[in-house]
Amino acid sequence: MYSGAMKILLTGAAGFLGTHLAKKFLDNGHEVFGIDDFSTGDISNLKSIINNPAFTMTNHDVRIPYRLHVDAILNFACPASPKHYQLDPVKTIETNFLGAINLLRLARETGAMILQASTSEIYGDPTESPQTESYWGNVNPIGIRSCYDEGKRAAETLFFDYKRQYKIDARVIRIFNTYGPNMSINDGRVVSNFIVQAIRNDPITVYGDGTQTRSFCYVSDLIDGIYKITNYKKQVDSPINIGNPEEFTIVDLVKKIIKMTNSTSKITYKDLPLDDPRQRKPDIKLVSKVFDWKPLVNLDSGLSLTIDYFRKRLLHA
Repeated sequence: MYSGAMKILLTGAAGFLGTHLAKKFLDNGHEVFGIDDFSTGDISNLKSIINNPAFTMTNHDVRIPYRLHVDAILNFACPASPKHYQLDPVKTIETNFLGAINLLRLARETGAMILQASTSEIYGDPTESPQTESYWGNVNPIGIRSCYDEGKRAAETLFFDYKRQYKIDARVIRIFNTYGPNMSINDGRVVSNFIVQAIRNDPITVYGDGTQTRSFCYVSDLIDGIYKITNYKKQVDSPINIGNPEEFTIVDLVKKIIKMTNSTSKITYKDLPLDDPRQRKPDIKLVSKVFDWKPLVNLDSGLSLTIDYFRKRLLHA
């Protein structure tokens, strides 16, 4: 791996995770070239770094090849919320597949390390828990979520084929549910949905009976893990789960948010969407052992910070 200050190409740089990643690398003395097509990214999230001379932002769609000589490529280009990736499912799977091909070709040409932001969604509706990196998953290949699930799985295939065939330094991380500041008000994921509804004292919508579980990782923990994995000096031969293994039911999450916001909201129940996974819990033995990483922010602390963020956003909305 490249040592010292790096030139980094960051796709999806205006997105929830991209904005935090850009700031993390800039704060540590690296140069960041961000690209985003702004389909879901928000330029306002970059206001603290947009004038940094070490940061360059370009409007670009990763389905189109991009040329730049860099030391590392971090691919975070794709909507991650079902609400958004299902709006244009063809574009979603093209972004995952064509974007991966274009960036892998760039990595091969330049010798750059390349990291793929994959997802716990590749495990589908899991039949085993916790989910380890060796678990192949239980995914519906033709369902309404498959544009994202299978798109990410195809991208992983490309990454490991390029790694084996062309000997490039390709790394894959599987991100579990992450939350925190810079999520959009209409993000569509449960933490942001519930907080916004609770602050507004609106009915809080729970899909299914609420007994399905998720494991929530605060964004600063995730970003620290990604930074460690990017800077690791050796190649990595396995996908890497990264998330917080503490598991909560959706109903428990709602009740916690209602209490923390002093909300008068009531819970309303709707049918569970097709293929919505009933359980998420990462096995993080690999990332803990190899990269000496573990999450530090508990759910109460992370939710408090996220609630403060959304209160400010809604005040100025």
